Amino acid sequence: MAEISEAPDSDSSKLLGSDSKAPQRPDSEPEFDPKLMRKTKPGLKRLFLTFSVLFSFLLGFPFLWKSVEIYRSPLPFREIDSLSTQLRSDTLLFPLHFHALFVGFDSDPDRLRWSILSEITKLTSQNPKCSDNYTLSVTVDLGSRCLRGPTSSPHSSSYQCGSVTGDDFVQNDDVVVDERLASVFGGKNNEYSMAVVKGVSERAVVGKYRHAWMVVGDGSDVEMAVVKVAEVLIKVFINGGREEGLIRNEFMPVGADGKIVLSFNLLNADPHDWVYDWDFEKIDDTLLTPMIEALGPVANISVESQVLYHTPKASFSYWNQKLESYVFSTKDLPFLVNSNEWHLDTSIAAGGRSKILQFAVYVPSAKECPLLLQLPNGEISKTNGFISPMWGGVIVWNPQGCLKDSEFKPSAKNIIPIQDLENMFEVFIGQFRQLFGFKSLNVYTGASGDWNLLPSERGFTEWELDVLSRQHTCFNLLSCATTLGSLSRLVQSLPRMIIKDEIGKQVKLSLEAAKLALSNASSGVYEFSAASSSQARSLAEDAFFHPSIMSVSYYSFEHCFAVYSPFFLPVSMHVVLAALRELRRYKQEKAKYLAWKAKANTAT
Repeated sequence: MAEISEAPDSDSSKLLGSDSKAPQRPDSEPEFDPKLMRKTKPGLKRLFLTFSVLFSFLLGFPFLWKSVEIYRSPLPFREIDSLSTQLRSDTLLFPLHFHALFVGFDSDPDRLRWSILSEITKLTSQNPKCSDNYTLSVTVDLGSRCLRGPTSSPHSSSYQCGSVTGDDFVQNDDVVVDERLASVFGGKNNEYSMAVVKGVSERAVVGKYRHAWMVVGDGSDVEMAVVKVAEVLIKVFINGGREEGLIRNEFMPVGADGKIVLSFNLLNADPHDWVYDWDFEKIDDTLLTPMIEALGPVANISVESQVLYHTPKASFSYWNQKLESYVFSTKDLPFLVNSNEWHLDTSIAAGGRSKILQFAVYVPSAKECPLLLQLPNGEISKTNGFISPMWGGVIVWNPQGCLKDSEFKPSAKNIIPIQDLENMFEVFIGQFRQLFGFKSLNVYTGASGDWNLLPSERGFTEWELDVLSRQHTCFNLLSCATTLGSLSRLVQSLPRMIIKDEIGKQVKLSLEAAKLALSNASSGVYEFSAASSSQARSLAEDAFFHPSIMSVSYYSFEHCFAVYSPFFLPVSMHVVLAALRELRRYKQEKAKYLAWKAKANTAT
């Protein structure tokens, strides 16, 4: 038993001996966990390569952004808002001066002045946008001396006593009197004169310049003369002799670009009966050119003409045995213009936003000649023509002796007599005046009586041109401010809208022209204010309707993102995710190294 028990001891001693020979770990060396620690510092090569790819994408982003950048010329938004605020808050005032001259009256000029001002106040209607800032001076000419009110007025002091006498109005030639008063008053741009003279033949006339006169009897009441003076100053010189609401400024026959195209057409209904031509160049030189030059500050007018054949009318006429002619009534006027057969084409110059006015001379066929227009009261029209608002006018011209068919050769080409042609174009000028809101008759009927209006060889008198210039300036400036304000709001609401340098230049020039128009209007220079305001409105319209704006007005950032994201988003997402993954791996490996280093430092 004893030997059996010793054997294990010897074996254990051998094991201990063998164990004592195995290598021992120093007591100072820390324990190492490969999952949480690492003994070497992590390298930056992988991180550098990954972020190099990411930075290359980031560096290419500005080039991509630059390639899809929308060019926007800087617009003067503050100046646009300032112009809109100025015209919206302040009333545009046109300075005017009235000068009333009383010859042969022994009255106090100051009392007359206050009486006239009182009547003017009753007749004046305030416009919230544009108004007239008028002053009044009164001169009483006693022959040897003059009484003035107010005495400090430079306008009344410029009149020389005795320049106008009752003998100047003895003759009934109003044209001579008109020229005589024009040499006395001078006809300044914003000064309107009214002469009241005691005489034998009573009459009231408005000249073609900027003055009027009235001849009253010896027993006439001066208060009645005061009422008439106030009426002609306001109703004629300010309102143009037009009834309020007769025509609105926005319906003036002027295009948005300040241009008007007058298209004159000679329509031969049936060339098998006769063919007529006209000497248009002569009429253009004698009648149209002076009118176009006179309206130059208000509108840029161009003229063109053409002769058409096979142009029957669309309405029916009936034979009137009493008049021995064919008659068509005013009820048939909407159907007279045959748009299917009347090819009133215009030239290329008439394109754009120009206003086109058609004036047609209709030569009826032998089957319906003579053709007369019957008015609603049953009378026959003296002009045998009519106007269509915002379109133009038509005159029916019946050839002389058109009932005698044998006198005309179907193949012969006839010329309209020059006298008939002049009469027709005088009617056209009257129709053109009506389209502007003026009356074609040379008589103004007011509350205090009738006034004869002297016509001008230019179609429009100077005081009528002043009325057009003031109203045109007011409407153009308001339209310009509205258009520029709309453009400003549109551009600011769409940041991806293309704004070319041409648009920016047009806006700046429009603002400069508008400021110049305001300056000229406040100085009373109506012609230049109308021309500048027309230019300002035209430039504003050109900028607002520029083709580059209309083509990309809805090109938003979302559209750009939707176009380019399928190309760059998938690759970009992989590169960004790889960079984030590599950065996280590097931080984890660095944390293992720092943990091992910290444990090693603790062990030592």
